[in-house]
Amino acid sequence: MVNELRVIKAGRQIEQPLNLRRINNAFGYKHIHRALNDDPAIFRKVYRMYPDVFRKLCNILREKTHLEDTRFICVEEMLGQFLQIVDQNHRYCVIRNNFRLSQFATSEVFHKMLKALNTLSKDMMAKPRLVVPAKIRENTKFFPYFKDCIGAIDGTHIPTTVMRHDNSSFRDRHGNISQNILAACNFDLEFMYVLAGWEGSAHDSKLLNDDLSRRNGLKVPQGKYFLADCGFANRRQFLAPYQGVCYHLQDFVGTGNDPENEKELLNLRHASLRNVIERIIGIFKSRFTIFKSAPSFPFKTQVEIVLACVALHNFLCKECQPDEFPIEEESTSSSSPIVEEELEELVSQTQEQQRDEANAWRLSITDYIWRERY
Repeated sequence: MVNELRVIKAGRQIEQPLNLRRINNAFGYKHIHRALNDDPAIFRKVYRMYPDVFRKLCNILREKTHLEDTRFICVEEMLGQFLQIVDQNHRYCVIRNNFRLSQFATSEVFHKMLKALNTLSKDMMAKPRLVVPAKIRENTKFFPYFKDCIGAIDGTHIPTTVMRHDNSSFRDRHGNISQNILAACNFDLEFMYVLAGWEGSAHDSKLLNDDLSRRNGLKVPQGKYFLADCGFANRRQFLAPYQGVCYHLQDFVGTGNDPENEKELLNLRHASLRNVIERIIGIFKSRFTIFKSAPSFPFKTQVEIVLACVALHNFLCKECQPDEFPIEEESTSSSSPIVEEELEELVSQTQEQQRDEANAWRLSITDYIWRERY
């Protein structure tokens, strides 16, 4: 084993212990630190955060994960490379040029950072709060009718790359190859739970049923609930709107389009409040442009990238000002309603009673809102 490096200097050999040498990619080191000390607005556009927030995240990664500076690369370089890939959708060849690394080193750094962020993802998920959210408490259209609501839930599709024999199961109803992701958020635009990796052909309700059967799935505190759209069955913990009744916000825009009955009024208030999940998904996709096209990674890695970016999103929500990037509008018809035949397949005989109780609970909220509408 080589313990010393013999260097020729000034015509004579100098023996230097190898473990005392700092072998650093000077170009990459200077590149990221030059950016950190340059215009903060430019840094924000490239890395989706300001330099002080970037440094704080690096310190968190050092403290809470196994990432550390080495003789070859520092944590700032690792994070900078990862963010350029997920934020700007840069390929390895661009990163190699920016940081002067080999293809192998670039890949190794990316997967190290991916593993580290996934280690933090659970801790960075927002926790349910027992207090009434400010968005509900401070608006008479929502309070006290939705005082026990803690957030919203929905599914969204992200382009994906899979093996050719899996194409049919990952093809969504628009004909695109995608993975379906179940997301729950609070009214502060923070993710509370994300389930990634389902086939694009899977219905949102199937994702929720699978999630509720998991030991580490989404937990809803006693007496609380999420808002869901018509793609989900109405349950005591997931309040869905009435089907066959005007629901989307644009249905009520313009003169003469006010709610005409109690069901339409419930749907309008429901849609106005549930809009938070569409906003957070739009911000998420505009912030991490890697999700605008199918990433060229193995499918398992693609799932891990989603979870790592969710952790980054929640971190940025706490540390940065409101997002300045244009929000990508989420389709208002991302989930197709469940018809009665499909619903019968999703619920068992013992769940029929629970569904009836949930419908009665929804009706009580509907009547309450209708009585107090003026």
